[in-house]
Amino acid sequence: MAEDYYQLLGIDKQATTEEIKKAYRKLALKWHPDKNPNNKAQAEEKFKKISEAYAVLSDQEKRNQYDMYGSADQFRQKYSQEDIFRNFDLNDLLRGFGFDLGGSGGRTRAGSGSGTRRRGTSQQGFDPFADLFGGGGQSYGHMPQHGQDLQYNLSISLEESVTGAEKKLALQREDHVDEINVKIPAGISTGKKLRLMGKGGHGYDGGPAGDLYLNITILPHPLFARDGNDIFYEKSVNFSQAALGTSIDVPTLDGATKRLKIPPGTQNNTKIRMKGYGVPGLKGAAKGDQYVKINIIVPKHLTEKQAIIIKQLNEEGL
Repeated sequence: MAEDYYQLLGIDKQATTEEIKKAYRKLALKWHPDKNPNNKAQAEEKFKKISEAYAVLSDQEKRNQYDMYGSADQFRQKYSQEDIFRNFDLNDLLRGFGFDLGGSGGRTRAGSGSGTRRRGTSQQGFDPFADLFGGGGQSYGHMPQHGQDLQYNLSISLEESVTGAEKKLALQREDHVDEINVKIPAGISTGKKLRLMGKGGHGYDGGPAGDLYLNITILPHPLFARDGNDIFYEKSVNFSQAALGTSIDVPTLDGATKRLKIPPGTQNNTKIRMKGYGVPGLKGAAKGDQYVKINIIVPKHLTEKQAIIIKQLNEEGL
């Protein structure tokens, strides 16, 4: 039965570029000879076939041509191995999947030009896997390989960003789930990254594990807003309170309530500073403040008595 590139990767003909890459990654990790030490010959053959399928289907022009021929056997009659792997850097792709070739000696850019081909120029002589499987370049099989770095998006509350927190993460591996405890430092802000060394992808052949990077996002808060290390809170007062002065209760992020004096004659949008009630600074930076923004309420509807009083105030120049 003629081979079919789509079947080799376990995808259908409508698969997107991302689905093709995801399928190849899964199979490459499964069939790479390093992961099959007791069955290297079969694994090497399988790895070559899925890599050839990916080299064709990941390139839209080659994919269109392949769809016209309908099978890998017919496609190979028209295109050589050099054509199939032209402009396809297998090593760079594998590095992206967590395989570290560890130096320029193991690098081959298949079919990209005479300056980078390692083995022959004829169809029979060209071997895109020569360096990977010991064809004369640096052998790929027994080199320690650094694990892949991983990214994880972590959302935390505003309170957690101010006081710090401890989180337990469930990280999906290939065949199991890892639980990782992580300490969130007080004062961290949106856009910051936390690096957990050695918590990324597993290394191979004694290579070190990769790192895990946590991308921090702070969730919106119903009462407070954060700008840098400062916290902002809005409070509405009526006209007479702003004109005569008053005292108001203001919540803080630590759960306490503070009594704040509003001086007579306070104007709309005035910001009153509460020193030291903001966010702790990272790495010794100064702690921020909390600001209370005063909004003066102008009533939309007046009672008859209120209207008379306002008219009297108007007559007095207020």
